[in-house]
Amino acid sequence: MSEKSAAVVMGVGSEEGLGATLAKYFANQGLHVFVAGRSGDKLQLIVENIAQQGGSATAVVTDATVEQDVEQLFAVVEKAGYPLDIAVYNAGKNIRAPLLETDSETFINLWQQNCFGGFLFGKQAIATMKKRQQGTLIFTGATASLRGKPPFTAFGVAKAGLRALAQGMAREFGPEGIHVAHVIIDGVIDGEKSRTRFPNFVSQKGKEGLLQLEAIAETYWAIHQQHSSAWTHELDLRPFKESF
Repeated sequence: MSEKSAAVVMGVGSEEGLGATLAKYFANQGLHVFVAGRSGDKLQLIVENIAQQGGSATAVVTDATVEQDVEQLFAVVEKAGYPLDIAVYNAGKNIRAPLLETDSETFINLWQQNCFGGFLFGKQAIATMKKRQQGTLIFTGATASLRGKPPFTAFGVAKAGLRALAQGMAREFGPEGIHVAHVIIDGVIDGEKSRTRFPNFVSQKGKEGLLQLEAIAETYWAIHQQHSSAWTHELDLRPFKESF
């Protein structure tokens, strides 16, 4: 078995998305990356891209809201034999929905993808890391993690729940050597999703008004590299032009 360590990234989709960028960045640091998401075709493209750059990765089709899927993901990681160094929960979904137009199905779906999936993923990651009493677990948050604002109230509820989950895990497992962090993305990421869904807004913001994928990945890696005497639990990232 290689002396490589492993990274797991949940929520990998488009090649120009945060999940894929994190996976490629971790691979460039010498880790074997397990890329997880619901689209096998998209995952395989990322694996091939990583291999072309000299790295190594494994695609694991996973629905973050299905407990058996998440358990199977970490079973694959453990069977591969790589010690788990870093795990990132980057899955999530947002829907524009005024409260009185938000049905129960939409509310539950948002909670499942943004919060419940984080619970399932975090639980398995912690269980794996506890065996070595070390590792980094990072949750991707949003502006809504700190404030509920219409027409995204349901999304805010879910993201606030994820933040509380991260806090609880940090307090419980930090003393056992596991670094749990929550990163608030306070702005629009310059990726395929934003360019496709609201191109006019992206154009208006301009490149300097958008979060750059590689810059975010650098920050996640910096969190992982922190000495245990000076761990960050929560930080926020936004373009210098973004008001807050």
